[in-house]
Amino acid sequence: MAPQILVPVDGSPLAEKALRVALDEYPDAAIRVVHVIDPTEPGYSYLSVETEPYDLPQHGSEAWYDRADEYAEEVFETARETASEYDLDIETETRVGRPGREIVTCIEDHEIDHVILGTHGRDDASRSLVGSVAEAVVFRSPVRVTLIK
Repeated sequence: MAPQILVPVDGSPLAEKALRVALDEYPDAAIRVVHVIDPTEPGYSYLSVETEPYDLPQHGSEAWYDRADEYAEEVFETARETASEYDLDIETETRVGRPGREIVTCIEDHEIDHVILGTHGRDDASRSLVGSVAEAVVFRSPVRVTLIK
């Protein structure tokens, strides 16, 4: 049976690099790409949109979640394009919640064998060794985790 690889993505360069590592090093694996919508981060769904803050929908509103879903699809489309460069397919999944917790739950739900993720997400936390999501996954994961820097 092919190994099950999980690659959390958030639109950051390190998430893209993690996906490329997974595709390159595990061409026979079943690769699942997960994106977590974080409802605790008010500006989360507007990372790819240049707009004035007063034009944004209210945090937690239906319009906010609609934009979060659109952003997740943008991230998945980029991931699919990357996978197509390797002539491989990926599975995609969106979850809502705290990213570290949701990634660990995804590992358990899908019997994942290995997680590959970037050390930092969208924000530039270069002063720390790993970001808070990567740290949570490393400490809570029941499977091997590879961090990409």
